[in-house]
Amino acid sequence: MDDLLTKNMKIIQSDEVFCFSMDAVLLARFAGIPPKGRIVDLCTGNGVIPLLLSTRTAAHIDAVEIQDRLYDMASRNIRLNKLHEQITVYHGDVKEAVSFLGNGKYDFLTCNPPYMPVVGGDKNKSSHVAIARHEILLTLEEMIQVSCRLVRSGGKVAYVHRAGRLADIISIMRAYRIEPKRVRFVHPRAGADANMLLIEGIRDGKPDMKILPPLIVYGEDGQYCEEIYSIYYGNKTED
Repeated sequence: MDDLLTKNMKIIQSDEVFCFSMDAVLLARFAGIPPKGRIVDLCTGNGVIPLLLSTRTAAHIDAVEIQDRLYDMASRNIRLNKLHEQITVYHGDVKEAVSFLGNGKYDFLTCNPPYMPVVGGDKNKSSHVAIARHEILLTLEEMIQVSCRLVRSGGKVAYVHRAGRLADIISIMRAYRIEPKRVRFVHPRAGADANMLLIEGIRDGKPDMKILPPLIVYGEDGQYCEEIYSIYYGNKTED
């Protein structure tokens, strides 16, 4: 059990199965979620994104996870933080999510999907981690196709992904009527290539994409930059 570093939350995780990383935290902060309504998080893992989103909205949040142990971990995390009235975790395949969640019912959707295409070789010694990181059970296109069906017209989606997949992400989003509206690149340090991106789109939206200022993770001293520090720990001036 670890501290989630916000609102005195706790989170259960395991190095052998799944530990949340910076990409989940950044997505939960980047997403322009509504103050109320319905939100869904796909590939929820141990439920870290719904937990973080719950600090920013009163909306009901549904979450979907296919792996047994991660579903159990997410469910326990929701109960541990007494958020069972706001967050519901479903044990199921994202590709089949419309069948148990419904069509066009959500105002906002988030997803931290598997990043790596399956190209053979040793993906990871742990099958749990391999499924979370590689497109073994869910491809990028399948994830975006389901997103289009789950959100209403005018509803929004937000993803975090590898920066090198930008062209694929935009082309597939548009193929499924999700217009990219906001993009932010994440760089490990100033002057380094981006290694991550955050992107938000609107179903049936009009073309007009805003490129936000870059997010730099580490300063020259090797410590978190001020914005990253504030995302994780709050304002430095706060007690």
